[in-house]
This record gives sequence, structure tokens and C-alpha cells, in this order.
Amino acid sequence: MEFVRKLPIPKEIKEMYPLSAEAAEKKAARDEEIKKIFTGESNKFALVIGPCSADREDAVMDYIHRLARVQEKVEDKIVIIPRIYTNKPRTTGDGYKGMLHQPDPMEKPDMLKGIVSIRHLHIRALTETGLCCADEMLYPANYRYLSDLLSYVAIGARSVENQDHRLTASGLDIPVGMKNPTGGDLSVMMNAITAAQHAHTFIYRGWEVNSSGNEYAHAILRGYVDKHGKSMPNYHYEDLISLHGLYAASGLKNPGVVIDTNHANSGKKYEEQIRISKDVLYSLTHSNDIRSLVKGLMIESYIEDGCQKIDENDVYGKSITDPCLGWEKTERLIYDIADKL
Repeated sequence: MEFVRKLPIPKEIKEMYPLSAEAAEKKAARDEEIKKIFTGESNKFALVIGPCSADREDAVMDYIHRLARVQEKVEDKIVIIPRIYTNKPRTTGDGYKGMLHQPDPMEKPDMLKGIVSIRHLHIRALTETGLCCADEMLYPANYRYLSDLLSYVAIGARSVENQDHRLTASGLDIPVGMKNPTGGDLSVMMNAITAAQHAHTFIYRGWEVNSSGNEYAHAILRGYVDKHGKSMPNYHYEDLISLHGLYAASGLKNPGVVIDTNHANSGKKYEEQIRISKDVLYSLTHSNDIRSLVKGLMIESYIEDGCQKIDENDVYGKSITDPCLGWEKTERLIYDIADKL
């Protein structure tokens, strides 16, 4: 390894790029609204929605401003949580790893510039739209750079078995979604939720820390891949009834699940997210157990349909990682979801 430079600690970055008191107040209120969805105190539906990966600030902010205008029209039923995913897990380790690594996808990695860029983007989103955003916890030690900005965190399918992710999640005071692993074993996901909801003592960023447990930790069903490499869904009625049974046997607090409509659930056929969303909503009408369990949907969406190769990156608002649902279809889908709730 070549040690390039020592990076500023999160406290220093926060002091350099602070969140205003007004924005912090907005976030606190929004956090409470989101938490109540996962405790069951609110009947509103969470919609974690946005690009597969944040790639350029101008397009991401354009997209979030569009979401903010839609939020005003559906606020009685839906709480929109924009995805600003600044870390992109790569199955083989190759490819675009997100804004944290490359604030400009066409330039070389620059981790310091990346830390500043992702904090700046999250601050802009909160300050300009009042919407609090979600990010994936790919690197647990980096959470503190954004800890005053995020209102939702997802633990990915490849990270959910990792002890650092589970223990760090236990020390957060916002909802954390634990995805089922790529192989589909739900016991792995349930163990992760259990770990996240319990108190722990562990090492974090060079400190001995105590966590109190996160009662908002919950499941995310994202489909899985079988032994033949084929994508298999797990969002159907029977899957949700089965998950309800697992929760009932577990004794966990605040049973809840968010359905990821893309990834293996859709086989990465992004337009299938529309049908899958409506299928989940239909299941809600047939079971009170499912209605109480399903807290929301996770949808990959951007300005333009599909995706493009990173070296072609010339279509504004088009994903450079997984394909996403374009804005026109997204807006119509959000209104359809609101009408069916």
C-alpha cells in the first residue's frame, strides 16, 4: 500500500462544512416523521427513491428538486426519502465506486475531494429542498462524515453479514435497513437486525464505544441469486407472509420491511419496478399483517431511463451504474402509489 495522505477526521470536516441551525431543525422534524413510520405510530409510506449512484451534483440536485415538488402533493400519504448513494459497491471491485471515490467520474480517484463533495451535496439537498436523504453504509468508519445529515441508511446485501456494519448500525439513531444477502438466506438478515437492535461495546474509529441498540433497524427484501446465477424475487405475498412469521418468532422491536423493487427482485429490468411496486401494494390490501409490516418501497430512479457507460457519460441525468426508471415514469408511479394507499 502507498499511504498518500492522512485525511481529516469527521469533526474537522463538519467544522469546515457545517450544517446551519435552520437546516438541522428541519432535519430533526423530518427524522421524527420518518421514525414514526418504522415504529408504527404513522400510517404514512416511506419511499426511498433516487439514482442507483449519485454521479454528478447538478443532475442529482435537479432530480431532488423534482421530488420535492411531488412531495408537496403526496405529503398526506408518502414520505419521500431521496437516495443520494455516494458509495457504490462493486461485485468484482472494478468500476465506478461513487462520488466518495471519484467526485468527477471522468477523473482519477481523490478521496479528500470526495469527502467534501458528498458532504456538500447532502447539505445542498437538505438546505434547498427540506428533504432528508438516504445513503448506503458501504464503509462504516465513514458514516461520521455524514452523521448529521442522513435520515436513512441501508446496509447492502454484501455487507449485511459484516460485524462492523452490524455494530455500527446499533449505534445509529435513524432507521437502518438490512438487506437480505445475495444468496437469499433470510436468517442472515434477521441476525443482522437482531445485532443492530442490541447494545454493544466495540472499537470504532480508534475509540472504545458503547452503543445502545437501534430500535429502527429493519429488513429490506431485494431478491437473491440462486446457485445457477439466476435472479429470484422475494417480494411476493407469500414471501411477505413468511417474513411476518420470522418477525413474530424473533421478538424483535418494530417489525418492518422495505421492498427493494430493483436488483434481483426485478432482475435489473428497471421498468419492472412499476409492476413490482403495484404488486406489493396489492398484497397490502389482502392482509393486515402485511399492511402493518411493509413500511415502504425502495426504487432506483433518475432523470432519464436506463443507463450509459461511464466513458460515454454525456447524457444528463442518466445512470452510469445500474439502469434506473426515468423521471416521467417515476412521477406517474409516485402518484399511482399515493392513489392506492
